Amino acid sequence: MNKDRVRPIAAFIDLAAQREHLGDSVENAIATVLKHGQYVLGPEVTELEGKLAEFCGAKHCITCANGTDALLLVLMAEGIGPGDAVFVPDFTFVATAEVVVLAGSTPVFVDIHPDSFNMDVRSLEAAIGEAKRRGLKPRAVVPVDLYGQPADYGAISKIAEAHDLIVLADAAQSFGASLKGEKVGTLADYTATSFYPSKPLGGYGDGGAIFTDDDEKAKLLTSLRCHGKAPDQPESEFVGLNSRLDTIQAAILLQKLRLFSNEISARQAVADRYAEGLGGLVQVPSLVNGATSVWAQYTILVERRAEFAKACREAGVPTAIHYLSPIHALPAYREFPKAPGLRETDSLARRVISLPMHAYLAPETQDRIIETVQSLVRSLKAGVAAE
Repeated sequence: MNKDRVRPIAAFIDLAAQREHLGDSVENAIATVLKHGQYVLGPEVTELEGKLAEFCGAKHCITCANGTDALLLVLMAEGIGPGDAVFVPDFTFVATAEVVVLAGSTPVFVDIHPDSFNMDVRSLEAAIGEAKRRGLKPRAVVPVDLYGQPADYGAISKIAEAHDLIVLADAAQSFGASLKGEKVGTLADYTATSFYPSKPLGGYGDGGAIFTDDDEKAKLLTSLRCHGKAPDQPESEFVGLNSRLDTIQAAILLQKLRLFSNEISARQAVADRYAEGLGGLVQVPSLVNGATSVWAQYTILVERRAEFAKACREAGVPTAIHYLSPIHALPAYREFPKAPGLRETDSLARRVISLPMHAYLAPETQDRIIETVQSLVRSLKAGVAAE
């Protein structure tokens, strides 16, 4: 028997289980859209924007085509471009830095904290100094709420205020989480999120949203997502994007939003079981004081990761690595400036690995995953000791 073909113990992200819980609601919602025929910016889009803003407490929600565009639209609204420096974590998905380059500005890479996996404020200070040394104008900082936990927005905002920076929260993985009683969507000048299917609140295709309390910027963003044309204007006023959320995706997200609060609680229960079962063997993620997480990923740190991943695969436990490389090491980004050191980023990129995480992971299934991981970690440690 080929061990590589062992049937997985569980799905890494089980969208099918969630689909069963939704029942006929998705088909009914899609049928309603098909009946009224407003496939772009239909009434479900407006309804979704209102409910998302209400959910997190933001004044405005502007949906768009995807999470990457959500970030880019904010940079466009702020007029960020050539000669400007935008500070981004070095350890995240490439889109965070990609939009900075697309805007014509310069990403400056910042190290992360080894416990939270989020932006290290000491490294941010150093990165600002590096940007100024190179003659760049610091304009914005884009903390990423990696794996579902908010970054330290209190400390980041103090630095941003001192240097006149816009704070744009990249909450592609954290919508639904909170920090010191304030929900993601209200922690920064702007918040961008994603509704990619694998996200904690995901559609059945691409989608994104921006949250802000600024009335004028909200109006501008609404124009920019639609070729620079405001809803009440006959022609385009600005250079914009074609970045509107499809009505069918909005209809689907409205149904998923009904389950979202319960799913967040279920994800926390899964995270708690992992921490209890694995905390003594590997480094498990921890929450900073006052933070909650939506656990977009459950990421542990292991040594000899390649061997561990191979053993998990052979045992039927799916894993994923987010992310294999720091952004500064990718060919397209090697020439951009960075804070001195980036020690934690380099270390974590060699050790992180994520286990199955979703709201419908049954306790008995998760127990099998935990037992398997326990056995594999002990075996690898024994192998090291014997060498």
